[in-house]
Amino acid sequence: MEAEGVYCNPPFFPSRHMARFTEYQVVGRKLPSAQEVAPKLFRMRIFAPNVVVAKSRFWYFLKKLRKVKKAAGEIVSVNVIAEKRPEQIKNFGIWIRYDSRSGTHNMYKEYRAMRRVEAVETCYQDMAARHRARFRSVQIIRVAEVKDADVRRQYIKQLLTPKLAFPLPHRLANVDKKHRALFVAKRPTTFY
Repeated sequence: MEAEGVYCNPPFFPSRHMARFTEYQVVGRKLPSAQEVAPKLFRMRIFAPNVVVAKSRFWYFLKKLRKVKKAAGEIVSVNVIAEKRPEQIKNFGIWIRYDSRSGTHNMYKEYRAMRRVEAVETCYQDMAARHRARFRSVQIIRVAEVKDADVRRQYIKQLLTPKLAFPLPHRLANVDKKHRALFVAKRPTTFY
């Protein structure tokens, strides 16, 4: 898991965005013992709604990856990772593993968003809608920013065309509020 972004402690993080998830960096280790005085540190980037869920997911993944469980370990630090450029739109590639009713599947999906958290949130919504996958059954393996030339999915490629314009099918005539009558003899035409 790569270290990118700005780290700050959870209480001092300004909550300007209304995202459902926050990206946390959780660092934990096995408890020191006589055999192992300085145990190895494990760091993970976890997307979770709050610190409690982030810690819980950390122990869930660590138990699967290494022989370390919560009873025999400790969390060294939990930090919030802020986006470097939150005002710029980017393409994100997300590698996931999820459990369906029939088995476990690996998947790669692409999303266009301004922040990693927004892309992950969209991914969870997409997995719930298309595959009926709950939050608990989706494991995010990696989230990476993808260059425009490396985009694989057609539904993202179509948004990368230069001078992209969307039609405005229903527009009200630009009438001044002062001179607009409450009741008019005919309906307004919204097609131009």
